[in-house]
Amino acid sequence: MAVQTFTAVIHKEDDLYIADCPEVGTVSQGHTVEEAVANLKEATQLYLEEFPWQARITPEEFIENI
Repeated sequence: MAVQTFTAVIHKEDDLYIADCPEVGTVSQGHTVEEAVANLKEATQLYLEEFPWQARITPEEFIENI
């Protein structure tokens, strides 16, 4: 199985850190950066298990399919 790397964009809102994966579109939160990233990893993994085609599509193919 190939390993894929995704981006995590993190920002703080009030008392929570919000983590966003722009390649997949998943978002999660946590009270610490580490918790937000761990929750984002879990959310992204669960999403890709449900919609595996998202993991194999290239950005060019995605734009063509919109």
